[in-house]
Amino acid sequence: MNSEASGRLSGYETWEGHDPFEDHAGPFYFRQHEDGCVTSAFEAKPHHCNGGGFLHGGLLLTFADFSLFAIGRSVLQGPSVTLSLNGEFTAAAGAGEFIEARGDIVRNTGSMVFLRGQVFTGHGAEERILLNFSGIVKRVKKKPIG
Repeated sequence: MNSEASGRLSGYETWEGHDPFEDHAGPFYFRQHEDGCVTSAFEAKPHHCNGGGFLHGGLLLTFADFSLFAIGRSVLQGPSVTLSLNGEFTAAAGAGEFIEARGDIVRNTGSMVFLRGQVFTGHGAEERILLNFSGIVKRVKKKPIG
């Protein structure tokens, strides 16, 4: 189920109800631009922060994982799982900031998709990269229940 967002997230959609953990951790959103690139985003809230008042590293990695699937959605059609997710934290952010991710498909073998990206906040001279990430997503066959 895709649903549209409003406010700063106007034009974005989400897979609400598709992944209960991401719905609880986020919510996270994505949009495909006219040039084909995909941007993921969320609005940082106090419950996304750690005890120091900064966005929790686990949250940023969860958002990076969500972003792998958003970036690769044009080739991932069908059930897929994350095989690998790597990240390097480069800066901090806090509640009230608009967090985005962008990236690209590095390689598509047919059964596996290799991706990379960056989580950031701000634009232009004000942009801060919070996390560099890379991952491998594998297409899987849905197993019958029972």
